[in-house]
Amino acid sequence: MAVPRTLLISAAVIFSLIAVIGVVKKKSATSVAPLEVVQEVPLAADAPANGSVHLTKPEINDEIPEVNRIPQLFALDSSKLPIVETISYTSRVPWLKDRPAWIADYATHYSTSRHFIARSLNRKPDYFTQKVTPGDRFNVFKCDKNIQFHLLIDLSRCRMWFYYVDLDANERMLLKTYRVGVGRIDPKTQSGYLTPTGKYILGSKIAIFKPGTMGIFQERKTEMIRVFGTRWIPFEKEVEGCTENPKGFGIHGAPWVMDPLSGQCIEDRSKIGKYESDGCIRLNSEDIEELFSIIVTKPTQIELVKDYHDARLPGVEKGANP
Repeated sequence: MAVPRTLLISAAVIFSLIAVIGVVKKKSATSVAPLEVVQEVPLAADAPANGSVHLTKPEINDEIPEVNRIPQLFALDSSKLPIVETISYTSRVPWLKDRPAWIADYATHYSTSRHFIARSLNRKPDYFTQKVTPGDRFNVFKCDKNIQFHLLIDLSRCRMWFYYVDLDANERMLLKTYRVGVGRIDPKTQSGYLTPTGKYILGSKIAIFKPGTMGIFQERKTEMIRVFGTRWIPFEKEVEGCTENPKGFGIHGAPWVMDPLSGQCIEDRSKIGKYESDGCIRLNSEDIEELFSIIVTKPTQIELVKDYHDARLPGVEKGANP
């Protein structure tokens, strides 16, 4: 008996649908599921190579101020900051009657370091050349401004913020942000680092080191620049919330090492931005020399925190265009 034409067509359609459905199911079963996205946690900069590592918290994407107003401290035009004034050198001054006045006398009278005056005179970061002739113009700190400096160190970010504080106006202004090196990570300490946390006053037993300058360090005669770089400013007194005694801590330059190619001592700039010191704060030579020239004649407080947002800064932020 002949099979009706319509029945044959219906059967063909049904078998085609069954075949298509089978192929789709097979493809779906063999497809790969999407990977789960996991946020990578960075290792500490000084993580040891033996597999025993310390983890640091992930980078925080927030607003952290970055400025450089240092040139305005030395500017001789209207862009200079309100805490400095421009004067013209003369050897005869009303506050010194028995002899001619030299740069050292101006430095003492205006509570401004000779290094600061030298940079202003030389129009560049030359802190030692102090040649001056009548009529030469340079900047000094204003005598009628009651200011101090405040350094904020963020241990987790290896950053430092440098402020001046106008005590009479209760205002602060950020002058510059620097990269620094800090103490090694140590979970046994209260701060979590060999560098302490808290507020300290910086001391006056400062030092300038040059290649060949020898001293005693850890009971051994040492070329001091190999340990402290070109400048040293010590912590002196506890102020608030300090986790360690200030003795032995300070701010200084990056250590210098022997260059095997030249046979000369050179600065080891790789130490900046890392957790590798015994607790001191390290800066590149141009940064510590700049900072030294500005702060050594004024009261200076250093505040060390685990995170920038934990800081208790003095005064009210004074707005100004960087």
